[in-house]
Amino acid sequence: MSDTAAPIYGPTNPTPDEMNATGVRRCGSVFPLDPANETLYREMHADTWPGVLKRLHDSGFSNYTVFIAELAGQKYVIGYYEYVGTNFDADMKAIDGDVDTQRWLEALDCCSMAGVECSDLETVFYMP
Repeated sequence: MSDTAAPIYGPTNPTPDEMNATGVRRCGSVFPLDPANETLYREMHADTWPGVLKRLHDSGFSNYTVFIAELAGQKYVIGYYEYVGTNFDADMKAIDGDVDTQRWLEALDCCSMAGVECSDLETVFYMP
């Protein structure tokens, strides 16, 4: 028996195709925050480098929001953004090739718990 339920689509949880038809790609992710580096994480996000902000904006990212939540004694980073560009793959390549953004991400690498990867979030409710 699988411990993962299949997606259920309906009026308040549109299918991926229906969501894509809105012209906005909504993305979320989560990873555990290393408590030893929480202050660094907060400091860097309180004054994000201008080049990183410009690259994200130029690549069609908007409403980018980062949350920290504590669950069962562990803090997690939850990120959300809306992609409003026209070529997601090309815009992601531009981000991957941006020197400032790569330096930014490298500086934040220590903030994730070692050996744990970021997980994308699944949409289960959408109210426009």
